[in-house]
Amino acid sequence: MKRESLFRYAREHFKSEPEYLWSNLPHYAVLRHHDGEKWFGLVMNVPGTKLGLETRDDVDVLEVKVRPEHIGSLRRKEGILPAWHMNKEHWVSVILDGPLTPDEIHDLLSESHRLTSA
Repeated sequence: MKRESLFRYAREHFKSEPEYLWSNLPHYAVLRHHDGEKWFGLVMNVPGTKLGLETRDDVDVLEVKVRPEHIGSLRRKEGILPAWHMNKEHWVSVILDGPLTPDEIHDLLSESHRLTSA
């Protein structure tokens, strides 16, 4: 899945536009609730080696919040890694161009949206 497709889904389903908050990290985008400040997604490009992968190339990942009881089983799936930036007990990193289908990524983003709603 490409970033643009993910952002289109967030726009259509959650009225959320990507926000680029850091000038030194121009490819890091936050997705937040349209009626509040809470984040439900963070899209980043991270060197693969920082994620425990064998590539030094940048990898687009989406960080989403998940239920703590699902963390273990989700991390066993190919394409889902421990959160790189957020709390590892509540968030995971999803490789956007990995083996997960767009529907699986959409489901994870939707769950994160629910879990972070006020």
